[in-house]
Amino acid sequence: MSAAIEPGPLGPQISLFDYAMHLHRQDPDSPLPRDGEPYPDDELHRQQVQPHPPEDQRLKGADVARILDSHFAKPDAPPSTLADAFHDVYVPIHHNVHIAAAALRADRDRVQQTGRWLVRHSTDRCAGAVGLALLAAGRAEEDIPLIQTIGLLSNRFGPLAAHALRRRRGGSEALQWLAERVTGWGRVYVIEELCLTGGRAARSWLLRHACDGDYLNGYFAGQIATAAHLHEAITRADADDDLVDHTGRLLAIMADCSGMGMTLEHYPPAPTVLQAHANHLRGQTPTLSRYINTAVIADHLAQKPPEQVGCTLEHRDRVLRHYLAVLNREDWSETARTELASDSWFARNVAAHLRLQAFTNAETDAGTEPAE
Repeated sequence: MSAAIEPGPLGPQISLFDYAMHLHRQDPDSPLPRDGEPYPDDELHRQQVQPHPPEDQRLKGADVARILDSHFAKPDAPPSTLADAFHDVYVPIHHNVHIAAAALRADRDRVQQTGRWLVRHSTDRCAGAVGLALLAAGRAEEDIPLIQTIGLLSNRFGPLAAHALRRRRGGSEALQWLAERVTGWGRVYVIEELCLTGGRAARSWLLRHACDGDYLNGYFAGQIATAAHLHEAITRADADDDLVDHTGRLLAIMADCSGMGMTLEHYPPAPTVLQAHANHLRGQTPTLSRYINTAVIADHLAQKPPEQVGCTLEHRDRVLRHYLAVLNREDWSETARTELASDSWFARNVAAHLRLQAFTNAETDAGTEPAE
């Protein structure tokens, strides 16, 4: 990171927007390092006692709305008077009905101008979040680049940025752009909104690129499978490798994400998708990532009662035989052994996720290719 944007020396002098833009320009196609954290206002926020949300959840954002109502009641008050107005109140980072209502009560053009100024010039995350909430109340397409840029600081601004983008024409493409450049919780917020947009392009991207390997993918894997019509795409004879690979990741995640998101047990098309994925695997070249996902799915099928994977006993056993037949093929086994013997960090840690011996000793007829 360049010394010119270190939060310490600059403190709150640099706007969060400029900070995000500077980091983004260093690597325009990748997420910001550590989501841009620590933000330039980090020291100030660590020194201050942070307001807690009200005990009554229905009152979240009401204090912010009162400040906005007071501001918009003064016709000549410039947006800059709000720059330090939110230090002592709890500012929600998600869409909030009180703040949205305050935006609707005021003149639309003034709300938009105020939101733009706060997002573009705020040196404080609370004021920036309020500005983003004001922009989220509108639908102006010209605000998309502004929203995307501040949304790159996604752990803080991701929820409101994603909500704001989905409301705009072209929001699906804008969300996809942002989804490709955020990780962690920010990715959860953006992917969840992208699942709500519909559209062929969005579904195609979700089916091939949405899961990036983070454990938080468990929150939205089931939403992707449902919203992107996975059962229709994977049952096509011409399903491409990217689709098949990502389906393997989705199934592996849904196999063991109880408490986070939808599991196979609660995904009605699970039997169809599992069978189609197993069928496609037989035509793929073995790789370690494919082996791992296949092994995780097969292990889950072998260890869980059929009803917990959305299958009957007969169907579960049939699909499991298909998976084991692929895993036990000499080319797949040799690929796994070779990669696991390397010095890579990935290879050293992957053994914790597999129980290869369980597959070797599985009491099932997996030595030959199963019949259709």
